[in-house]
Amino acid sequence: MQSRSASPQTAAPGLADAIHRRRWLILGVLITSLMAIVLDNTVLNVALKTIADPRAGLGASQSQLEWGINSYTLVFAGLLFTFGIIGDRIGRKRMLIIGLLSFGVFSLLTAYAHTPDQLIWARAAMGLGAAAVMPQTLSIITNVFDPGERARAIGIWATAVGIGVAIGPVVGGLLLAHFWWGSVFLLNVPFTAAGATAVALVVPESKNPEPGRIDYVGVLASIAGLVLLVYGIIQGGDKGSWLHVDVLGSILAGLAVLAFFAWYESRLSHPSLDVRLFRNPRLSAAIGALALVFFGMMGALFFLSFYLQSVHGFSPLKAGLLSLPFAAGQMLLAPRTATLVRRFGPKRVIASGLLLVTAALLGYQLLGVGTPILLLGVLFFIQGAGMGTVMPPATDAVMSVVPRERAGAGSALTNTARQVSAALGIAVLGSILAQVYRGQLSSHLTVLPAPARGAAAGSITATQAIAARLGVAGRELASFADTAYVHAMHVTTIASAVITLLGVVVVLIWMPSRPAEGTVPELAAVAEPAGEPAARVLAGHPAEVEG
Repeated sequence: MQSRSASPQTAAPGLADAIHRRRWLILGVLITSLMAIVLDNTVLNVALKTIADPRAGLGASQSQLEWGINSYTLVFAGLLFTFGIIGDRIGRKRMLIIGLLSFGVFSLLTAYAHTPDQLIWARAAMGLGAAAVMPQTLSIITNVFDPGERARAIGIWATAVGIGVAIGPVVGGLLLAHFWWGSVFLLNVPFTAAGATAVALVVPESKNPEPGRIDYVGVLASIAGLVLLVYGIIQGGDKGSWLHVDVLGSILAGLAVLAFFAWYESRLSHPSLDVRLFRNPRLSAAIGALALVFFGMMGALFFLSFYLQSVHGFSPLKAGLLSLPFAAGQMLLAPRTATLVRRFGPKRVIASGLLLVTAALLGYQLLGVGTPILLLGVLFFIQGAGMGTVMPPATDAVMSVVPRERAGAGSALTNTARQVSAALGIAVLGSILAQVYRGQLSSHLTVLPAPARGAAAGSITATQAIAARLGVAGRELASFADTAYVHAMHVTTIASAVITLLGVVVVLIWMPSRPAEGTVPELAAVAEPAGEPAARVLAGHPAEVEG
């Protein structure tokens, strides 16, 4: 901690040097503390079939499973900007510790949920803690590292995020092989406790000298709009029709609220989402690339979990291990993106990564009921390589546009894009999957009593559970269910590939060919005043940064 008697002239350079010397240790602590949040994004995927089981789990329907994922994601996304601003105001380190401890407590509650509804609400509470953690990590990195090293540091951070996403199913599979489904959430408790301790000991405190005001109307409007939109989309898939009043009404109401949110934010001096940032084509294209690639990826991971466990009959552990090629692809490409960007420019690198993801999604058309699983491993590797090629340069493109003292806003922007698009990907693609599956299977459900037909068509897990009680007729129904699910998966992956291909078009049209060299003109008014030394930008005023 800085001494009160130290003069500003001597304290700031000394503090800057101390922070600079331990910058890589700080990065390691930030990544470690973030790992519980990242793992949680995918560790649930491998547990979905178990949670859907009425005996081993909670008997959750497909729509309840979607809400179990999206309740967390929507709260997470809706509060990222607010908690980024609060971190800028009260201290990013302090906010990071509060978020980690909150995430651990709410994870404990989620682990012991007794009904699907309790699970959904507890997951939403976990989103509060995650939203407090995520924007602080990237904003601290941006303030600790010089511009020359920032791309490498963000590349390492993005690689760790990607690896965490990929190994989440492996960790979940290991836990489910020995413990009950709640253990996938209980794991977060020691992770967050250790992370909060390490942050308290190593990470310097930093604040924005001119933090914005909290935009309560914007926060409420963004969450309400997203919840209404996602609710309508999930209901459409659950009902098998998009023409119901509650489906269309919810979707249109959500879009109207989000339109109001955008209009309202454009009129504020301290908005939750500064829409002026999107005037910069580099930032807009990078956000578009991140959003579209996560839309396709998270939707695919949702239905592939059921393909592996319900169609192929793999255990959660074996299904989780198949995500390792995805992690390997990211580890191979992500650390090399800074070199690739310097040589070829961000436009070509990000577009190439999106093309790899698109190719992998189209490759899922080759998967069938009895397809050798080696093919899926190859497709996972290609998809991971594509993700590793997109995430670091796209994230750095956003952070290079936003001034350092507003790093929290830039961090929140990238994470909001990922989380919102992930929620919409699961909702939209999950609804398409449910509707196609129900349509394919309905003609084969005539052997069931009328009350059981609706439940059997709800998900492949429900179909197989009912089929297991029907003897010979049940085996035939289970076979039809496998075929129907694979067909629904093929339709859904085509939709995913179209979305990621749209991302290629966005990048090729709007992303500049060369990396950014400084703050863009339209943001110059909020950048550091001319003539300020670099040491001040790194360390801040003595009253603003503590080591």
